[in-house]
Amino acid sequence: MRRVAAVIGIEAADVAEYERLHAAVWPAVLARLTASNMHNYSIFRHGDLLFSYLEYTGDDFESDNAAIAADPATQRWWALCKPLQRQLNDGADDDWWKELPELFHLD
Repeated sequence: MRRVAAVIGIEAADVAEYERLHAAVWPAVLARLTASNMHNYSIFRHGDLLFSYLEYTGDDFESDNAAIAADPATQRWWALCKPLQRQLNDGADDDWWKELPELFHLD
């Protein structure tokens, strides 16, 4: 299993809409995440920072992420959510959510 943590920014004016959307994530988006071996997925917010955590149980993270990105429902979902997010300055242009290195874990 691979644990994945990532961060991205959010403007204060967009928090209510982001939280409204995530209170009822579309079933098709959830199904695609599960089919792509993403589990125990959470998003937290602290001020203007969003923190996500998920556990990946598959064998090909890149292919499973590509399947998510190719999914029409997920593309529509991202079209709603992406304008509410703010890429962090230290991320690469193609690295929307900034993945964090794991420094410590206790089972």
